[in-house]
Amino acid sequence: MTKADFETRLRGASLRVTQPRLAVLAAVSSHPHVDTDDVIQLVRAELASVSHQAVYDVLRALTDAGLVRRIQPAGSTARYEARVGDNHHHVVCRTCGAIADVDCAVGQAPCLTASEDHGFTVDEAEVVFWGTCPACTPAPTTTSNRIPGGSR
Repeated sequence: MTKADFETRLRGASLRVTQPRLAVLAAVSSHPHVDTDDVIQLVRAELASVSHQAVYDVLRALTDAGLVRRIQPAGSTARYEARVGDNHHHVVCRTCGAIADVDCAVGQAPCLTASEDHGFTVDEAEVVFWGTCPACTPAPTTTSNRIPGGSR
């Protein structure tokens, strides 16, 4: 996305266009599932004098406006992504914490029908898949040519 695209998105959400907002939106858009510390580093590479609090405030404003999504898998720090407006889910590596998007498997939002809705009108389902990413999965060991119970 271009700076003009980010400006249009901010104005469309009735937010003033400021340099910190543009920088945070660009950082989150170009680094899916980025945590706050990394957003601060990315923004400071462009705007050296921006404060931690300013970045936190911008992330909150962008989240409240629906321009970014805040996710926080159990045991993880909050992460931010610019993919909003759909009902996608996430897969998280138990070893390194890597996160990837998983499109909704079937149907429209919500992807899943609650077995008991307790009277709620359900309009979204959030699913987190847990596992081990390819980088953390041990390579398969080679098997020997030994015959069980015998010699070769």
